[in-house]
Amino acid sequence: MSIISRLFLGLLLVSALLSFAPGGEAHAAEPRVTRVDPVVRGGNLEIDADIEFELNQQLRDAAQRGVPLYFTADLTITRERWYWFDESLVDTSRTWRVVYNALTRQWRAGVGELSFPVASLDDAMSVIRHIRNWRVADAGDLSEGVVYGGQLRLRLDTSLLPRPFQVNALNSSSWAQGTPWMEFSFMLGDKEKNPS
Repeated sequence: MSIISRLFLGLLLVSALLSFAPGGEAHAAEPRVTRVDPVVRGGNLEIDADIEFELNQQLRDAAQRGVPLYFTADLTITRERWYWFDESLVDTSRTWRVVYNALTRQWRAGVGELSFPVASLDDAMSVIRHIRNWRVADAGDLSEGVVYGGQLRLRLDTSLLPRPFQVNALNSSSWAQGTPWMEFSFMLGDKEKNPS
């Protein structure tokens, strides 16, 4: 065998071994909605949901440098119609903001402009991963015994980032994080609609 053939086989063997070696970073599970629970409380239809959503290292670094991150949950609820397209009853979204203030060394999380202090980035993400008491409709607008279908997703909303980061988000897949749509269905019973 010539020296070039031996060198080529050696490089091929090394690259094969490296491809089977475990990586230095643990890869998080793909983001996904794990549970959606429509509940009637106080005459309103509210959504409770749990979401698996881990930030990659690039987003963590940006957040720790004070770049505000915005996460938007999109929700649609429809009713099937046999004679036409499905009727859209709810088409709404809710946006959370997570920001770190380097001067006060404090994390804040909240919906819209209303935010509260949290201990860490993970605590801020926990608020977003566990959606509770999201009022989406009046229960009076829904009929009992009818099956309603819905879809829910959560995404990093790059349109709300500062301009320089919007350009970066267009060029990098690290900024394109979001869950696929999760479909769910529910039906209101007589007791839920009229709790009295």
